[in-house]
Amino acid sequence: MTQAAASGIHATALVDPLAQLDSSVAVGPYTVIGPHVRIGSRTTIGAHCVIEGHTTLGSDNQIFQFNSLGAIPQDKKYAGEPCELVIGDRNTIREFCTFNIGSPGDEGVTRVGNDNWIMAYVHVAHDCVVGNNTIFANNTTLGGHVHIGDWVILGGFTGVHQFVKLGAHSFTAISSVLVADLPPFVMCQGQPAVARSMNFEGLRRRGFSAERIAAVKAMHKALYRDGLTLDRAKARIAELDEKYPEAKPDVQMMLSFLEQSSPQRGIVR
Repeated sequence: MTQAAASGIHATALVDPLAQLDSSVAVGPYTVIGPHVRIGSRTTIGAHCVIEGHTTLGSDNQIFQFNSLGAIPQDKKYAGEPCELVIGDRNTIREFCTFNIGSPGDEGVTRVGNDNWIMAYVHVAHDCVVGNNTIFANNTTLGGHVHIGDWVILGGFTGVHQFVKLGAHSFTAISSVLVADLPPFVMCQGQPAVARSMNFEGLRRRGFSAERIAAVKAMHKALYRDGLTLDRAKARIAELDEKYPEAKPDVQMMLSFLEQSSPQRGIVR
């Protein structure tokens, strides 16, 4: 890695000499990059961005103009601890997004994985964990400590309460408000959000076989259609990996999510 001498840095950008930027990084006009920032190869930073704090970006990210990455958490308990923001590879972050560093009240790291498509005005609060291949539509807001699984799609203006978890392949409609955990595969809508269906079209597009989709339908029936308690629904779901052996990882993922869901917060029903 090299620092601010890279040829792709605009003359008006302010890059601290201690920042570590790969020589292939491009930085747009009037962007400010702090001393504890590290940016990997072929990442592009647009104009008028501020990247500060202990922030690491991987390779091949495209950061559009007017973003704030690595600012201190919006947490009154924060007292200057060297917490982090870590962003992986091949992410697209559109205009006016705000990603904060972590806080000492958790692991101290906000994490964003790989291949995510983040639209304008998205807020990712302290200590959030975002997986891979997600889509966040405009004005999505994550409270602190939110966990987002792989392949999740959040509709525009979705709001997620702090500490809520969203399982892989789940989907929210526009303006949904989540105050409970959203299990894998589930599509939800409303304020507060309620379950509507499973994300069958998304699963087909990702190459799920007919057997795996049938297992997801059976899990949906157990959780939402047959009037079962959550414990009885989990017992029925546990039987599905014998009926649908190809879907055993999907069944186990659902059971693991349900077991780890907070009893105080519960799941979207």
